[in-house]
Amino acid sequence: MPLHLFEAFGVELEYMIVRDQTLDVMPATDQVLHAVAADPAEPYPTEVDRDHGISWSNELALHVLELKTTEPSRGFHGLADRFARNIAQINQTLRPLGARLMPSAMHPWMNPLTEMHLWPHDYSPVYETFNRIFDCRGHGWANLQSVHLNLPFADDTEFAKLHAAVRLILPILPAIAASSPMMDGRLTGLMDNRLNVYQSNAAKIPSVSGRVIPEPVYSRTDYEQVILAPMYQDLAPHDPEGTLRFEWANARGAIARFDRNAIEIRVIDVQECPAADIAICSAVAGVLQAIIGQRWSELYTQQAWSVESLRAVFLDCVRDGEAAIIRDAAYLRALGISDKECSAADLWRHLVGCTRPTADSDSDARSPINFILHHGTLARRITRAIVGHDLPRSGAIMTPDRNRVATVYRALCDCLAEGKMFLTP
Repeated sequence: MPLHLFEAFGVELEYMIVRDQTLDVMPATDQVLHAVAADPAEPYPTEVDRDHGISWSNELALHVLELKTTEPSRGFHGLADRFARNIAQINQTLRPLGARLMPSAMHPWMNPLTEMHLWPHDYSPVYETFNRIFDCRGHGWANLQSVHLNLPFADDTEFAKLHAAVRLILPILPAIAASSPMMDGRLTGLMDNRLNVYQSNAAKIPSVSGRVIPEPVYSRTDYEQVILAPMYQDLAPHDPEGTLRFEWANARGAIARFDRNAIEIRVIDVQECPAADIAICSAVAGVLQAIIGQRWSELYTQQAWSVESLRAVFLDCVRDGEAAIIRDAAYLRALGISDKECSAADLWRHLVGCTRPTADSDSDARSPINFILHHGTLARRITRAIVGHDLPRSGAIMTPDRNRVATVYRALCDCLAEGKMFLTP
């Protein structure tokens, strides 16, 4: 039977494997999965069910390992601890290889042109097709780790409500979850470089990712006609075998998975530890529930937002994170703010404060959300730890000392291993 709105959740966390001594990326996901496979004779599995209802699986890049709930979870309570226990097992598996897991959404100095290795085993034809069409030797394919939050819907009516709410909240997710201020060894002045490169990774066929913000469609029939059919048509000359003719080829910031009756949100950067990730997921679910309950605006208002209006807010939050100033008064009203402008940080404080009984229904969510709202996004905290202060202006580029960067990212690895939040020294 299909799950109804907010009856359960699916969470996926992606991490990069790095060499313990140098912190360079290490293409070893296949070795990890092979080491824990149920059948040692089985050739490199793509997914392994592990302890506490968590599965480990591969991704396109051979240095990325994904952890996910094996089955939908009925709530967020205890989920961070379940992920943390599996992370400890993975680090234990990696130790003999001289490797460990690194959090955050992008490796700070990885060179994808020379360090990208595709997953070479079962399912590789899919990745090889992506690589042939888009050339995956770029940051938008090779160097990005995210959180995927899956939210169920039972029918078209629930889909319409959920898709409208997700579209409304999508632009401000970088303002609470940005964790990628570095790329190519530089602080770029953007708080969310992962989303900045993500929006252009399929530029060769624009219909694959659209404008990241999904189009305003509110039924399965319309979704298939407006979003999926044009994408399949544009892919066909490059993919005559139809290898990518599936819903998951859609690369928007949130995609409909009608094969499992869920919307998958993809614009959340992975944090320094699962407690932070689950807290953000819980807060997002709470806000979405309030939006669907029409707490601040009616459904017809939520459904009327254009892609470009939402995208303008999204780009500001990608650039400035929680410091972004939202000047779209109509957007703020739709989320319960009467002021003409508002910082993204204050908007999130308002949203979390209004939905605290829902967002903080689990003890896991309370402290990490308060920590993020008080100390800033992980991207902001990483920047301050590296240079001692915020960059002087948006878009300012700085090439910090490599040893200092390595010290900070080693501390992030320790946060992941120990399950603690990262605080700027």
